[in-house]
Amino acid sequence: MKLLLIEDDLPTAGYVCQGLVELGHACDLASTGLDGLTAGLTKDYDAIILDRNLPLMDGLSVLEALRAQGHKTPVLILSALGQVDDRIKGLNAGGDDYLTKPFSFQELVARLAAIVRRVEGVATPPRTRHIADLELDLLTRVARRGERRIELSNKEFQLLDYFLRHIGQVVTRTMLIEAAWDYSFDPGTNLVDVHISRLRAKLDGDGEAPLLHTVRGAGYRLDAN
Repeated sequence: MKLLLIEDDLPTAGYVCQGLVELGHACDLASTGLDGLTAGLTKDYDAIILDRNLPLMDGLSVLEALRAQGHKTPVLILSALGQVDDRIKGLNAGGDDYLTKPFSFQELVARLAAIVRRVEGVATPPRTRHIADLELDLLTRVARRGERRIELSNKEFQLLDYFLRHIGQVVTRTMLIEAAWDYSFDPGTNLVDVHISRLRAKLDGDGEAPLLHTVRGAGYRLDAN
């Protein structure tokens, strides 16, 4: 998932972002409410983790502004304010869930998954994604082509998952950067192309029909045709 964390407490932010990245997610960090609102309005995220007490603009104001602009991105409020009235205010402002500090990282991850499922209207998350004879297991993060097992790095998993959610579509480098890297990524590097080259080499074995195609001047496309 592509996630936005709006949190001004740097130790908490570092702990959460590191844990999310280790799980294979991309995590953008904003340390003020104003920066968080700007990111939420200008970029696409699967979910937002939002602290309430923020400099420049408080968390509930950020949330209300996002909802006023029609943004339906699921929001998990993360706050030390844990009284019933506090939780009610957060949910009434447009929050999808409310987690009080201190918190369990595992619970945070589970709550994120739950609010994303609810917004997508899916009772249970898909276990696998498919195209032709390629299967990606979202839990083990292992891909297979037929009986051949393909081990993936975290970035390769994120990229392949993104391609499998956009089968047949032309995917640009910018789209891939937004899906698998955070906002500090330097778009001038060739790192995306390097990862794509490695992923293609793993997916398309000897005698197997190519699945990952280069669209000259535009980007890449995952397609069985």
